[in-house]
Amino acid sequence: MRIQEGLIPTVLGAIVSGTGATMTKKHIRPMIAAGILGFGLAHIVLGSIDIAQHRHDGEK
Repeated sequence: MRIQEGLIPTVLGAIVSGTGATMTKKHIRPMIAAGILGFGLAHIVLGSIDIAQHRHDGEK
């Protein structure tokens, strides 16, 4: 089974973002929760860019 490049960081980012969002709703250390949420969102963005680049490379 071959996993598309960029998919793992995107899924990991979704999980981490969900954790950060849950922490902000429960008022657990707002600065830490915001940092975790931002870290997850960054992974989603970078993973999505990686997926888009490899789809574009596959068309050539």
